[in-house]
Amino acid sequence: MAHHRKRTLTPYLFLLVPVTLLAVFTYIPVANMFWYSVTSWNGISPNKEFVGIDNYVEIFTRPELFGVLRVSLYYIGASVVQIGLALYFATVLSFHVRFRNLFKGIIFFPYLINGVAIGMVFLYFFQPGGTLDSALRVVGLGGLSQQWLGDPDVINYSLAGTSVWRYLGLNFVLFLGAIQSIPAQLYEAAELDGANRWHQFRFLILPGIRPIIGLSFILAISGSLSVFEIPWVMTGGANGSETFVIQTVNMAFRYHKVGLASAMAVVLLVIVLLVTWIQRRVVPDEKVNLS
Repeated sequence: MAHHRKRTLTPYLFLLVPVTLLAVFTYIPVANMFWYSVTSWNGISPNKEFVGIDNYVEIFTRPELFGVLRVSLYYIGASVVQIGLALYFATVLSFHVRFRNLFKGIIFFPYLINGVAIGMVFLYFFQPGGTLDSALRVVGLGGLSQQWLGDPDVINYSLAGTSVWRYLGLNFVLFLGAIQSIPAQLYEAAELDGANRWHQFRFLILPGIRPIIGLSFILAISGSLSVFEIPWVMTGGANGSETFVIQTVNMAFRYHKVGLASAMAVVLLVIVLLVTWIQRRVVPDEKVNLS
């Protein structure tokens, strides 16, 4: 009986530490965020005044607080490009290509670099007379040089392009792993039937990794709505590059309105969850039988 009880408790003992860490660093802070969102607090004073839904009313009656969400559209468009490129490279490198391991490392390497370091590197890349302008002059396109981070009409394209380079490797690895999980016998049978690479991609690879593609789109949309790192490091939200998260951080730490900032964070959380739910309903996961 004691041995049976020990075997029963063993899995829960292994789960104790990760569940505790999850509760301490995720669930409790989220609960505190909900509490702060119904208070008026400057983040310094020990006193918090309960204001109910006043912070939420202020958010929905100030259009400028939601206006910055249009910046997310640039990152959503960049995410579509990023997923397309990742799917292309994963498909090509899943076949026998010379130096494919080298190319895999090159594509995935940017994802391993710290986001702050990437932001600093691309500051030099986009600065006037910097790497991008020099490269354009070398190929005879110097006339295209401009204020890549100073022009409000261009800045979000530059930042979104930086995000594509940064996160391409993540989707690439997800797609490559899913493609390589398809049994090799199916490729051999397809080749015997006369299928070329395009046919294998369309009728074998694409249906086989559809759930992973759906997951990538969910991650891309939620990530686009909560962009922070790249624009914060490179521009601080200047010249029309301010995102909803940057605005929330400024509200809390620059204007000392932690209650209002917490309400904004709750609203963003609800938007992400709603978009994810709609996306799952519109594009449900399909189980594909590859046997």
